[in-house]
Order: sequence, then C-alpha cells, then structure tokens
Amino acid sequence: MAKPMISEDDFKLQESLGKIKHVIIVMSGKGGVGKSTVSSNIAITLNQKGYEVGLMDIDITGPNIPKMFGVEDEQIDVDNGRLLPVIVPPSLKIMSMAFLLPSKDSPVIWRGPVKMTAIRQFLEDVNWGELDYLVVDMPPGTGDEAISIIQLIPKADGGVIVTTPQDVSLLDSRKSITFFAEAEIPIIGLIENMSGFVCPHCGEVTDIFKSGGGAATAAEFNIQFLGKVPIEPAIVSSGDSGMPIVISNPDSASAKAFEEITSKIIKTVE
Repeated sequence: MAKPMISEDDFKLQESLGKIKHVIIVMSGKGGVGKSTVSSNIAITLNQKGYEVGLMDIDITGPNIPKMFGVEDEQIDVDNGRLLPVIVPPSLKIMSMAFLLPSKDSPVIWRGPVKMTAIRQFLEDVNWGELDYLVVDMPPGTGDEAISIIQLIPKADGGVIVTTPQDVSLLDSRKSITFFAEAEIPIIGLIENMSGFVCPHCGEVTDIFKSGGGAATAAEFNIQFLGKVPIEPAIVSSGDSGMPIVISNPDSASAKAFEEITSKIIKTVE
C-alpha cells in the first residue's frame, strides 16, 4: 500500500520539530497565577545552564513574554521566508504574537481557526534552529490554543502546571492535570507560585494566599511537586523592568526556587 502523501506544511512542521530535543508545556487552569513569570524564569535558567532554549509565547490575545525580557519593541526579521526569533542573552530565542502587532495597544480580535493557524506558523515558519528545549507558554485554561498545541506536538516531553495556593486556583489546576492525562502528555510536575510573601525588611514570610495546597494536590494526583515560589517585591519589579528575577537578583528566595525547580525539570526530562 502506498504511503500517504505528506503536505508541504506537514513536512515543514516535522522538519522544525525534528531539531528540537525536548518540549515543555507550561500551563495553568486560570489566569493571574504568574504562569508567564514562571515560563520566563525557567527558560532563562535553562539557557544559563548552557542549553539552547526557545520560548514560544502562544497566548495570542495576551502576549506578555516580550515585556518580561524588555524586548517588546523589537521587530521580527525574515530569512529565506522564515521568521527569526528575537534573541535574549545569552542565547534565548523568543517568539511571540506581540512582535507581529502594529503597536502594544493593538488587540488581537481573532476567532479560533485563525489563532490555530498562527500557532502552527509559530512552529513551522519560525527558524528555531537546533534546540535542547522549547518552552511553550500557554494561555490560561484548556481551550482552543491548548488543544491545538497538543495536536501539533503529540510527543511533548511533558507539562508543568502553575497554581497559587488558594482553593479557587487549585480547583482549576486539577482541570489542567486531567487535561494532560486525557491528552496522554506526561506531567513533569506542579509549581505553587505566590507561596508566601517575603518581607523585604525583615525577611519574615507571610502566607497571604495560604500555603501547601500545591503540594497536597500533587500528592493526591501522584505527580511531582516541583516547588514553591514566594512573592517578593523584587520579582514584581523584575517583570516590569524586563529582567527576570534569576538574572536581576539571583540570591533572592524566588530565584533560588526557580533554580531548584529547573534542576528538577532537567532531571525528570533527561
């Protein structure tokens, strides 16, 4: 029996994915839990450890990754018909819808099928080159974009779920766990973000949003708990200033937490 013909688009997609060793999908059940902050710090920590890393921001209607690195004004170049990612030192490659909009204030008013086309182009029309890791920063929830990326990358190495300690966030994180299970994507682990406020004056930790719910949820579902990331004034200012906390303040509690989390991800994936 003759093999089915592979379309040009499918060939380009396979060619692009064939140069990427590991794909990590970072998602959350709801917005406002700091998922993009987590994605940014994991990606740059991997890059600092010597890995070739790409960071793909597929939150089409709310692309925040470029702001996290201070490159929101960068323009995308094209080489041989393929988009070139923006490079952040030491060698992190970033692609986001934000680079393709006329201005920072331009909304993306697209229906589902158009967003799916854009996500596919981020994979097949971007010259990612040889990557050790591609970190995919998902939009919140388990909607069209999440389904599309799972279909396009059926052999992703695994997912990282971000939650905060409140019950309402943990409830939504459980949906993300079920989503990965139904998609047959391994779960690398769960991160409890905003886990305690670290006073910049005395160092005392106050559990504003409670604490420990992430570890309890991970234990209930028998998945790895990757760690807690506290709230610090420095982590807020670092995101606004375009300098992830692991670079701007590597000795901070949150930077050390990201270092430990990233080491666990590497150990799990490799």
